[in-house]
Amino acid sequence: MTQSEFLNMVMPFKDKVFRFSKRLLVSTEEAEDATQELFLKLWENRGKISSYKNVEAFAMTMTKNYCFDRLKSKQASNLSLIHSNYKETGTSLDKKTNLNDSVSIVHQLIEKLPEQQRMIIQLRDVEQYEYEEIGEILDLKQTAVRVALSRARKTIKQQLIKQHNYGIK
Repeated sequence: MTQSEFLNMVMPFKDKVFRFSKRLLVSTEEAEDATQELFLKLWENRGKISSYKNVEAFAMTMTKNYCFDRLKSKQASNLSLIHSNYKETGTSLDKKTNLNDSVSIVHQLIEKLPEQQRMIIQLRDVEQYEYEEIGEILDLKQTAVRVALSRARKTIKQQLIKQHNYGIK
């Protein structure tokens, strides 16, 4: 496989790999390292990857496994937490503050979900993967993915309603 064929195969999903890494590792720098490491491994095994039915799902599975390994490693205690700020132009300061608060609350609620539900929310609602692909990446049946996603969304919705109605976290 030539370099250009390889790049044509893997470049369409490089941003998804990064965002998934960032969701799991939190740190932008760690996510960049994970993304780079993944593509290096894919390059080293470029002869084998064309045999996979869904290269993107395979790459996302590798990303998940790499991130879990990083989190389990001794270096995990050294991960820096860097939060990104939600930015929008053309809105009033009051609206910006409310949007920032809402986005922040949703991020906090997602972080409180069980790990599997967090990953499913990221893959489905952010990365727009199909249920079948998520099942393949996380080694779950489609019905399990649907149930976990439904429960995650329901939990977030209930907590948001509670937060907005009562101001309780």
